[in-house]
Amino acid sequence: MTRWQYARLEYRSAGTLGADRFMDWDAVFHGPDGVERWGTDERFDDLRHLNRAGESGWQAYDRGSVFLHTEPYRLHAVTYSMRRRVA
Repeated sequence: MTRWQYARLEYRSAGTLGADRFMDWDAVFHGPDGVERWGTDERFDDLRHLNRAGESGWQAYDRGSVFLHTEPYRLHAVTYSMRRRVA
């Protein structure tokens, strides 16, 4: 029987810092060892954080997105459900 550990990567908009025209995004990893803040990006670039999780053996198996109800075409957050095999 395969045993799994589960985690979640949250990639959430943080608004803007300064006078730039791109939204800033915070990456937070919730794993078996607790919560880790993985940094803030100047624009949406979750691939860097997915690759970081993959290097540690995590695989994404589900993706959920949240849009602001007042602005249906503005992405607010993306959540990745992740798992990795336990020896």
